[in-house]
Amino acid sequence: MEEPQQVELSHLDGRDAGPGTNGGITDSAEEVDDCPIEEVRLTVPITDDPALPALTFRTWFLGLISCALLAFSNQFFGYRQNPLYISSLSVQIVVLPLGKLMAACLPNKAVRVRGTKWSFSLNPGPFNLKEHVLITIFANTGSNSVYAVGIITIVKAFYHREIHPLAAMLLTQTTQLMGYGWAGLFRKFLVDSPYMWWPANLVQVSLFRALHEKEKRPKGGTTRLQFFLAVLITSFAYYIVPNYLFPTISTISLACLVWKNSVTAQQIGSGVYGLGVGSFGLDWATVAGFLGTPLSTPAFAIANIMAGFFLIVYVIIPVAYWSDAYGAKRFPIISSHVFMANGSRYDVDKVLDARTFEFSEAGYARAGQINLSVFFAFTYGLSFATLAATLTHVALYHGRSIWEQTKKTVRDAAGEGDVHGRLMRRNYAPVPQWWFQVMLVLVLGLSVFTCEGFGRQLQLPYWGVLLAAGLAFFFTLPIGIIAATTNQQPGLNVVTELIIGYLYPGRPLANVAFKTYGYISMSQAIMFLQDFKLGHYMKIPPRSMFAVQLVGTVLASSVYFGTSWWLLESVPNICDPSRLPEGSPWTCPGDDVFFNASIIWGVVGPFRMFGKLGLYAKMNYFFLAGALAPVPFWAAARAFPGSKWAPWLRLVNAPVLLGATGMMPPARSVNYLMWGAVGLAFNHVVYRRWKAWWARHNYVLSAGLDAGVAFMGIVSYAVLQSRGVNGVDWWGLQVDDHCKLARCPTAPGVRVPGCPVH
Repeated sequence: MEEPQQVELSHLDGRDAGPGTNGGITDSAEEVDDCPIEEVRLTVPITDDPALPALTFRTWFLGLISCALLAFSNQFFGYRQNPLYISSLSVQIVVLPLGKLMAACLPNKAVRVRGTKWSFSLNPGPFNLKEHVLITIFANTGSNSVYAVGIITIVKAFYHREIHPLAAMLLTQTTQLMGYGWAGLFRKFLVDSPYMWWPANLVQVSLFRALHEKEKRPKGGTTRLQFFLAVLITSFAYYIVPNYLFPTISTISLACLVWKNSVTAQQIGSGVYGLGVGSFGLDWATVAGFLGTPLSTPAFAIANIMAGFFLIVYVIIPVAYWSDAYGAKRFPIISSHVFMANGSRYDVDKVLDARTFEFSEAGYARAGQINLSVFFAFTYGLSFATLAATLTHVALYHGRSIWEQTKKTVRDAAGEGDVHGRLMRRNYAPVPQWWFQVMLVLVLGLSVFTCEGFGRQLQLPYWGVLLAAGLAFFFTLPIGIIAATTNQQPGLNVVTELIIGYLYPGRPLANVAFKTYGYISMSQAIMFLQDFKLGHYMKIPPRSMFAVQLVGTVLASSVYFGTSWWLLESVPNICDPSRLPEGSPWTCPGDDVFFNASIIWGVVGPFRMFGKLGLYAKMNYFFLAGALAPVPFWAAARAFPGSKWAPWLRLVNAPVLLGATGMMPPARSVNYLMWGAVGLAFNHVVYRRWKAWWARHNYVLSAGLDAGVAFMGIVSYAVLQSRGVNGVDWWGLQVDDHCKLARCPTAPGVRVPGCPVH
């Protein structure tokens, strides 16, 4: 084979050409600055070596294992009181030494597949960047949760009904795979176009370059790998303390330790059930459990989220609760449950026909209207506001650029594109369009079969599947443009619940199935396109990318389904804190919210909640409030561009502010407080004062903390909790924060077991 042409580019534009320059193929010098996005020009190497092997035995071996391990770990921890999300970042760092070890140890002789002409090498040479990228994409498919598992969980653990395992399995697969069809239809606009640049990918590109640059251990210091291993071991050893030996340190609420008999003090001070004033946790799972690691979130975004948190939790909610808005004092101040008018839990069985599993008008007349805690009611109002604010914010701040970029995308759709597009077209065969079309037709057919078959257990008729697919198709391109240019991704969960709730009320599973097919297929398309763009930047063969994403998605969906089915069948009373043994972590906080949403939107329906027949019709005004919220900040920044406040005004993001508490519940006040404190400490203080240390160690620190907690959590379950040995109860300090009175109502005469009567 002729040695590929090499052109050294770093002297042309004053930047390091990055990994891949040895034996690299590049475009001519005049194409160096051809990419229209400056951030891409400064970050992404414009070199390629198509001779480098990509889809190797090492890629498949490490990729499949990484995908399965992340899928198992994230689903395993998803049911726990402090769920932990482990991102593909951990794998991105861990597999590098493993790949190099395999390259050093495996034989390099060819292995023939019996009965065919195919052969492959166990060791095709040094472990390279392209293998590393594909393994990370494998891991990314495993790290993204399978939303449909929530449907299986609420059916088995909350509604206490059965679902056919094949129907459940098909549901998880089809909801995850449908989005690939939409991605195929729009990849020409959202991947090939140089104007769709996906800013989040630049972090990954930077990390890949850092990991593959030759690193010499600094004097008196450590390499990144040594630092990662030290953090992992420390995190692993420490997590036995909050996970088993001393679980109360996960959340310490000082007010509850001082005022043990005061409902109001505990409502204010509880980090789990209240506003969290004075609460904190000494547990990485508390920091990163619901919101993800704060170490990878920019400081300005953390500041927006925390400003929104303080505004909502410490201003809006206290005013609403202590003014008794919507009869708030009859219920806990923060709760995701639904209630009767007298403050007791709403018995959903009374409004569901046991035979048809559909809404019972007679039962609802006897049970009365559904009541929400003031926080949960405002959560839905704020979600309306966030959706409207997102549209206004994007229109005001990015509307002109998005329109110009869209016109350029359409104009250049059949053109040459930038240097990266030319290199990809020159060196690699594209994925045929018919692959995506066949997958879309096949998955649509399987989706209809899943919902119409198995005795219509999922309740959603064929037209509901097609309507959900139509919504996903309609929104994928505009939301993809927003995500690819602004790094914001508006969700469709509330919109889909609202639409099917009005069109087909009274059927809880139809509601959540429609939401999943509409919302998640769009979200999966965005994930697929973002990963495809990463492969585009890193010069990965498109067909290898397609194979890895498809196989990884099927494997991850299977592992998520298998893990959830195993836990739902093997852990007694899982997701039912009232029946679980003291100290058990299997409380399923996320699924509890999903279940109550299925009651609100599916059983009772939005017309009886937020329409004329509901108690919360005024929440619809949040649509208007959200639409107007970005206007003052935008107008002020434009009116006073030279003001000292102008830079700060430009950083205000109204959708982020309004949606700050979108994860509450299931996230709690203490999670936000610790997440914000740690995030600002590292990404503002450390970043500004010790930038060199931050650049070298910040992401590695995050990966090590995540991995250590994950490994100890799995070991603790296998050795202790699977045998019924839960957290040790020292001096009466149990898993919660000893603020049980924070869950009590304060209205006179309301009687709730375990609570004082006012």
